[in-house]
Amino acid sequence: MSDTKATPSIFSKDNFIWMLAGAVLIALGMFLMAGGKSSPADFNPKEVYSTTRITIAPLLILAGLVVEIFAIFKKPKEAK
Repeated sequence: MSDTKATPSIFSKDNFIWMLAGAVLIALGMFLMAGGKSSPADFNPKEVYSTTRITIAPLLILAGLVVEIFAIFKKPKEAK
């Protein structure tokens, strides 16, 4: 009845797995960066300026963005 041709997908299963891994890294970095109390009475500089929030979390977010770019540009494997 309907002679529609299926267009091939731009991304393969591997691309989607890499994209999911990048999204997990970004979410983990955001989670590590979040938190802390906002009222001035509860301000704890050791907690706010910790190594986790200042160094590790931004590096995880940047790593996730690099993985996302890799996932987008990765060519799918050719079927034999």
